[in-house]
Amino acid sequence: MFSTLRNNKKGFTLIELMIVVVIIGILAALAIPRFMRASTKSKQSEAKAILKQIYVMEHAYRQEKDVYWPNGATATAIAGGAFADIGVEIGLTSRYTYSITGAPTVFLATANSTVLDDDATADTWTINDFGQLIVTSDDAAS
Repeated sequence: MFSTLRNNKKGFTLIELMIVVVIIGILAALAIPRFMRASTKSKQSEAKAILKQIYVMEHAYRQEKDVYWPNGATATAIAGGAFADIGVEIGLTSRYTYSITGAPTVFLATANSTVLDDDATADTWTINDFGQLIVTSDDAAS
């Protein structure tokens, strides 16, 4: 009689459920940091693309005017803004603040963000008149 009652019980024991929860926790602990890093790297592609666009447009401006823009000054643009003199627009959802410092023969463009993820590490990229794209503070590395 007891053996027939045991065979009719269906379901999982508490130990089996706890093992499944532990396995899911381990997988989440491994996957979430990798996802955050990949997400940050995809957001960084925005800065790289805009900086490369600035580089191209600065050289076009120099071909026409014989100086880099803004000659002897610094210009800044945020989301929804633009560097109208060189034809670069910043998207409405941009996570970066862009600045360009120009002189007659050199320029330096910078993209800076502190909102890529929930930490305090800034993300800063620069490009110069040689086209060298340099990360000075990498939020994805932290």
